[in-house]
Amino acid sequence: MKIAIILGTRPEIIKMAPVIDEIRKRGMEFVLIHTGQHYDHEMSDQFFIDLELPAPHHNIGVGSGSHGAMTAEMLRGLEEVLLREEPDIVMVQGDTNAVLAGALAAVKLHIPVGHVEAGLRSFDRTMPEEINRMVADVCSKLYYVPTEESAINLLMEGVDPEMILITGNTVVDACLRNIEIASRKSDILSEFSEDDRIVALTLHRAENVDNPERLRSIIDAILELEEFRIVFPVHPRTRKNLERFGLYTMLQDAAHVTLMKPMGYLDFLLLLSNSFMVLTDSGGLQEEAITFNVPCLTLRYNTERPETVEAGGNILVGADREMITGTARRLLEDPDFRRRMMEAENPYGDGHASERIIEETLRLHREGKLGMEAPEEVMSIPSRRLIHVEEDITVSDLAEREDVSVRMVYSAGEILFPAPDLNLRGLDVLIESGSRRN
Repeated sequence: MKIAIILGTRPEIIKMAPVIDEIRKRGMEFVLIHTGQHYDHEMSDQFFIDLELPAPHHNIGVGSGSHGAMTAEMLRGLEEVLLREEPDIVMVQGDTNAVLAGALAAVKLHIPVGHVEAGLRSFDRTMPEEINRMVADVCSKLYYVPTEESAINLLMEGVDPEMILITGNTVVDACLRNIEIASRKSDILSEFSEDDRIVALTLHRAENVDNPERLRSIIDAILELEEFRIVFPVHPRTRKNLERFGLYTMLQDAAHVTLMKPMGYLDFLLLLSNSFMVLTDSGGLQEEAITFNVPCLTLRYNTERPETVEAGGNILVGADREMITGTARRLLEDPDFRRRMMEAENPYGDGHASERIIEETLRLHREGKLGMEAPEEVMSIPSRRLIHVEEDITVSDLAEREDVSVRMVYSAGEILFPAPDLNLRGLDVLIESGSRRN
């Protein structure tokens, strides 16, 4: 079996690193395809070296650009590479333009797509990432979802539950893998005192940095929180707007704020793991924070990582100055509140997501379920019925006995994922008979 992995940005490389490790450990054939989104060849090569990964076999080198121009260039380059490499499956991760282009290029060539971190939804279509992840899921054959909530999002969109694999999130695998590398290679903590209550701050989303009212409100909160050592690696776009709106000098003059150039991943990972809390509008940092037991205050009004909020390790504070300062100070003044956030159960698993991803992919490949051949029989129109089950029987046993697919399971109004070993006694079940085309 030959696996092609398409990567475009640093977060994708980070989260796919443990998957690549697992593929190499098993001696499987693979090809790494890097679209070169966001940064040049030299920086890209160094990042693979830093994370102790093999260099990509192909680098399309699209650089930055508009969404349309970037995606079109990726599609052209990826199609050429995939035609030449002929992989059995293409894996993409997350919600970037590289994911969008990779999924589209592969499915048009009738190559099955496996989407790592599938099923996430912010339900905000103004976010380009939301469109990317939704289109990628439409193109996918296999869905490696981090949580049951993500799986249910896909069920609601009509995805075959047999192709939804609840694996956990590779971010946990990546954090455990890469913090060991960071502890060997980074000396970032030497720049700070042991007495500093470090707050790691990241701010880059357009809805925050392009909106002068929101940006000013967030910066006012930062300037007010003098009890903390706020470490702020400033994204170039963020700096441009801070200067444009007259806010950058105010941050420079604040003794408790440390402005830095964008920080290397390993440096930031070590800083984050030693922080009192994190303030961020990043999606990935919400996951990393709960993995390292660091309270997270998210500078957004919605999140595609609601599990972190439900677990209690993350609080949405938006761009509201009072909400930001009030919650941050409560973490300082109320030890029990901070302890509960730190002890929140990680919803993303146990650090073995990558093993499950590869094991389940191999299983489905052995069972011949990854094909994308054109149908040779006239399709039968699927029919659906809602039944109530009174006997002790599992999802897989019911499906086999009745020759149906179990699409949804309901328990007292709650939707459950139809895992093969789920006992259906006393539950309402949506079943489907007939066939669907791939």
